[in-house]
Amino acid sequence: MVETAFLEGLYRRYNRRCHAERDPVGLLHAFDDVRERETAALIVACLAYGRVEQIMRSAREALHRLGGEPRRFITSVTPQELRRACAGFVHRVVNGERLWRLTWCIKDMLERHGSLEACFAKHDDDAQATVLPGLRGLAAELRQKDYAPRHLIAEPSKGSACKRWNLFLRWMVRSDRVDPGGWSCAGPARLIVPLDAHMWRICRPLGLTERRSCNLAAALEVTAAFRRMCPQDPVRYDFALMHASAAGELRQVPEPDGGGSG
Repeated sequence: MVETAFLEGLYRRYNRRCHAERDPVGLLHAFDDVRERETAALIVACLAYGRVEQIMRSAREALHRLGGEPRRFITSVTPQELRRACAGFVHRVVNGERLWRLTWCIKDMLERHGSLEACFAKHDDDAQATVLPGLRGLAAELRQKDYAPRHLIAEPSKGSACKRWNLFLRWMVRSDRVDPGGWSCAGPARLIVPLDAHMWRICRPLGLTERRSCNLAAALEVTAAFRRMCPQDPVRYDFALMHASAAGELRQVPEPDGGGSG
C-alpha cells in the first residue's frame, strides 16, 4: 500500500490553483454564485470524457452558448431559444440536440427543487458511509424524462464507477485551492473517488484496489483505502495523483489488462 507521506507530498506540489487552471475544475472558479456554479459544474462534468484540452474547449463553448450564466439562461428562456443556443455544438458524440436535452432536464429539476443541491439533499442519507443515496436520487431525477440523454447521465444502481457524477460532487462539496465547493448538504468524508480507467491504472499498482474492472466496486474500494489514510477527506489525493501522472511522476506504474470507465 502506498504511504500517506508520498501522497501528501504530491498533494502539496499539485493541489494548487495554477494546476487547476489547466483542468476543467478551473472553469468553475469564475462563478461566485453557488447556484450558477453548481449548474456549470454539472454541465462541465457531463462533458468530462476525452482529452483534457478537448474537454476544456468544449466546456467553455457550452458555457458561452448559455450566456456565461448557465442557471440564469436555462431558467429564463423558452425550449426553442435554448435549442437554438445549443444548435451546432459538438463534443465527441455529444451534439447540440443532446446538449439541449441535458440542459432542459436541468431546467426541469431547478424548477421542481430550486437548486441541484436541494434535489441531492432530498435523496441523501448522511447516516450512510458514502453519498451514494443522494447520487442515485439526483441521477434518477435527471434521467426520468423521456428526452433525457441517458448516456450522459450514469446510473449508479447499474454498477458504473460514475466518474463524472463523483467528479461533480468533488467539485461542489470539497473546498480548497482546487475545488471551489459551495454545497453544505454533505461533507467531504462521504465522497467517492471519481474513478476512470486512467485513475484505476494508477491505483492498482499502488495497492489501493485489487479489482480487475473499473466499476463502482473498485471506486468504493479505492475510496475505502484513501479513507484509512484521511478519514475526513478520502478524495483529497484524487487531483494530485492525476496531475502527477500527467507530469510523468508515476511513469513506472504498469497498466493492467482490461477495465473501462463510467
